[in-house]
Amino acid sequence: MDARNRIAKVAGAGYLAIFISGIFANFFVLETLVVAGDAAATAGNIQDNEWQFRFGILSFVIMVVFDVVLTWALYELLKVVNRNVSLLAAWFRLVNCAIFGVALYNLFGVLHVLGSSPYLAALNTSQLQAQVMLFVHAFQSTWLVGLIFFGIHLIFLGYLVFKSSDFPRFIGVLLMIAAIGYLIDSFANFLLPNYEDYESIFMMIVVIPGVVGELSLTFWLLFKGVKTETELKASA
Repeated sequence: MDARNRIAKVAGAGYLAIFISGIFANFFVLETLVVAGDAAATAGNIQDNEWQFRFGILSFVIMVVFDVVLTWALYELLKVVNRNVSLLAAWFRLVNCAIFGVALYNLFGVLHVLGSSPYLAALNTSQLQAQVMLFVHAFQSTWLVGLIFFGIHLIFLGYLVFKSSDFPRFIGVLLMIAAIGYLIDSFANFLLPNYEDYESIFMMIVVIPGVVGELSLTFWLLFKGVKTETELKASA
C-alpha cells in the first residue's frame, strides 16, 4: 500500500470513529438524559446516570481528536486537486473543532453544578437545576456556531471531491447539498423564534444528504482507496 492509500485509510478510519463516537454521545447520552424544557428531570437523569454522562463527554472528546486527524488526512489527499482550497477547507474544519472543544466546557460545567463542592450550598435545588439547563443550552448553541464553519468546510470539501479523479462526483454533490443544509439549519436556529415548529424539516435537510454523503466518502476511503502517486503522475 502506497502513502496516499495509507492516508486514505486513516481518513476513513477517522470518519468512522467520528460517526460512532458522535452518535453515541449525542443520541445515546444527551438525547436520552436531557428532557427539553424540564430542568428538574434533566438534572435528575444526569445525577442518576452520571457515568453515562461522563462517557458521553469522553466520546465527544474522542470525536474532536479524530476530527483533527481527519482534517490533516483530507488536506493531504485533496491538495493535489487545489492546494489553496484544500488548505481553506482544513482551516474551516479546524475552527469547528476548536469551537466544539469550547462547547464541551459547558458539559463539564454540568458536572460541577451537580457535584458536592461546598460553595454550591449557596444555591437551592431549583437554581442548580436551572444552571444545568443553562449549561446544556450553552453547549448546544456553541455547537451550532461551530456547525456554520463546518458547513462552509463541506462546501469546499464537496467541491474538491467533485473535482478529484479519486471519487465519484455524486459524493461531492451530496456533500455540497449537506453543506447548504447545515448552514440553513444553523441560521434558522438562531433567527427563528419558533424554530422548534420546523426542526424536523430542517433536520431532514441536513441529515439525509449529510449522512449519505459523508458515509459514502468514508466507505470509499476505507474500501476503494485513491490513486497512487504513480497513477496520479501517469494521468497528469
